[in-house]
Amino acid sequence: MDRRVASRDVDIRLGAVAAALLVGVCAVLAFLHGQQRGITQLQIDANHRLDLFASAVQGVVKSLENVPATIQLHPDILALLQEPATPARAAAASAYLRRLNAHVGSLAAFTLNNRGVVVASSNDSHPDDSRVGTDVSFRPYFLEALSGRVGRHFAIGVEGRSPGYFVSYPIRDGSVIVGVAAIKISLQPIEQTWDMVGSPALIADANRVVIDSSNPAWRYTSLMPLTLEQRVDQQLTRLYADLPIRSFPLAPSLDPTEDVQPVGNELVLSRPLDGMDWYVMLFLDLKGVRNLAFLQALMVAGFLVLVMLVVTQARRIGRQRSDVRRMLLNANAELESNVQARTQALTEANAHLRREVGEREQAEQSLRAAQSELVQAAKMAVLGQLAAGITHELTQPLGALQTFAGNAEEFMRRGQTEQVAGNLQIMARLADQMGNIIKPLKAFARKSNAVSESTDIGQTIGNALFLYGMRLRKMNAKVVNNCAPATVFAWCEANRLEQVLINLIGNALDAMAEVPEPCLELLVSTIEPDGPARGWTCIDVLDNGTGIAPGIRDHLFEPFFTTKEQGAGLGLGLVISRDIVSDFGGEIVILERAHGGTSFRVRIPSEQLVEHAHH
Repeated sequence: MDRRVASRDVDIRLGAVAAALLVGVCAVLAFLHGQQRGITQLQIDANHRLDLFASAVQGVVKSLENVPATIQLHPDILALLQEPATPARAAAASAYLRRLNAHVGSLAAFTLNNRGVVVASSNDSHPDDSRVGTDVSFRPYFLEALSGRVGRHFAIGVEGRSPGYFVSYPIRDGSVIVGVAAIKISLQPIEQTWDMVGSPALIADANRVVIDSSNPAWRYTSLMPLTLEQRVDQQLTRLYADLPIRSFPLAPSLDPTEDVQPVGNELVLSRPLDGMDWYVMLFLDLKGVRNLAFLQALMVAGFLVLVMLVVTQARRIGRQRSDVRRMLLNANAELESNVQARTQALTEANAHLRREVGEREQAEQSLRAAQSELVQAAKMAVLGQLAAGITHELTQPLGALQTFAGNAEEFMRRGQTEQVAGNLQIMARLADQMGNIIKPLKAFARKSNAVSESTDIGQTIGNALFLYGMRLRKMNAKVVNNCAPATVFAWCEANRLEQVLINLIGNALDAMAEVPEPCLELLVSTIEPDGPARGWTCIDVLDNGTGIAPGIRDHLFEPFFTTKEQGAGLGLGLVISRDIVSDFGGEIVILERAHGGTSFRVRIPSEQLVEHAHH
C-alpha cells in the first residue's frame, strides 16, 4: 500500500513538472509568434505610410525641377550673359526672374555667368539674400551645370542661411555654355507632411546627413561616420554652411540603403527617392508590439493552466460518475431499445424536414446575396460611366486650390498676413465644395443591406440627379422636379431606391439623346391610406424621348433584354430595379403618355401604411 502511494506521488510530481515545462514552452512560442506577427503587420502599415510620404516629398521637390530649363529661353537672360553685361541688362533679367519666382513659388531663381558669379537674381532687392555678385563657383550644382549636366543637391544658402533644394541647368549660346540657370526650392512644405507618417521620420541626402526630420534634434546629424574626404568636401562646398555635423543620436552607424534594420527597441524602414539621391527613413517603436506579444503569451499560459485544471477535475468527476453510469446502463439499455424502435420513423421524418428547410433557407440566402451583388455591380457601372464628369467637377477646385496655395505661400513670405488669411478662407470653401461633390458618391457607392426605414424622397431624387448633373448640362436638358427635400417620406431603403432612380433616369437620358429639347420630369404624389392595407408614395419618371414600341414593352422586365447597342448594357437594369421595389412591397409600372415619350411609375409604401401595420 505504501509503495502504491509513493509511486502515485512520484507520478503527480513528474506530471506537474511536465505540465510546467509545457506551459513555459507554449508561452515562449506564443510570444515569438505574436511578436513576429505584430512586427509584420506594423511593417505593412508603415510601408504604406512611408510610400505616401515619399511620394509627397517627391511631389514637393520635383514639381519645380524643370523651371531652370526654361530660364535660358528668355532673351533678357541670354543678352545678360553676352558682352557687354550692362546694368540695364542685369535689371531686366532680374525683373524677369522675380516674375518667374513669384509665379512658381520657389525661394529664389538666379543666373550665374561661366565663372560662377551671380549676375541676376529674383531676390536682388532683398539685402539679406540678394545673391547678385556672390561667387558660388564652389557649389556642386554650378559645377554640374557648367559641365553640361543637370545639377541637383541640398544646401544651406550662402547669404540667406536658409536650407533648400538647388536645381541647375546649363545656358548655352549655340554650342558654348555661357552661364548657369538655377532655382532654390523650399523644403518648408515638407514640414506639413510629417503628420501623415505617424512615427518619427527623417530625410537624408547623398552624404548620409539628415537634412530634415520630424524631430528637430536629428537635423544636420550624420547617419554614418564621415570620412576625411567627406569632411574636406563639405568644407569646400559649404553644403551645410558652418553648422557642425554631429553623429546621429540613436545609433553610431545607420545605413539608409538598407530597407529594414533594427535599432534597439525600434525598427527602421528606409526608402530611396527616385532621381534625388535622398532617403526617407521611418522609426517604428516595437515596445507596443512586444507588450502585446507578452500579453498573448500570458493568455496562452493562463489558458493552458485552466485547461489542465478543468481536465484534472473532469477526470476526478468522471471516475465518480463511472460507477453510477454502469448501474444505469443496464436499466437504460432495455428502455432505449424500445424507444429507438418507436422513434425511428419520427427521427427520419424530422431529419428529412430539416434538410428541406435548410436547403430552402440556403437557396433564399444565395438568391438575396446574388441580388445584392447585382445591385452593387450596377452601382459601380454607373459610377464608371460618370467618372469623367466627376473628374471635370473636381478639376476646377483642385486647380484653384493649387493657385491660391502658391499665392498664400508668396504672401506669407512677404509678411502679408491679411492676404494669406483671405486665400486660406477661399481654399477652405473650395475644400467644402469638393466634399459636397464627393459625399453623394460615397453614399451611393457603399454596399448596404436591404433594411427599410423612413426615407426622404426629395433628398434621394436630388442625389440621383446630382450624379447625372454633368450629363444633363451637356445635353442642355430641362429638369422638372416637384419634390423638395424633407417634404415627402416613404418606407424603403434610401441607397437602393437611389439605384432604381439612377437606372430610370439613365434610360430616360438615353431615350432623349437625339431630341432637340430634352425634358426630364420627376413628379412625386401620394395616395392617402384607406384602411390598414393602403397608403402609397408614387414617383413618376417621364421623358419626351422616342418612346417604347408596343412589341418591346412586354419584354422590358425580362433578364438580358435590351434595346441598346451591343456593349452598352446587359439588360439587367430594369430587372434589378423591379426586384428592389418588390422587396420594398411596391411595384414598377409603365404608364401611357399622350404626347409621346415614356413614363415609369415607382410605387412604394408610405409611412402611414407601416404605422397602421404596426398597430
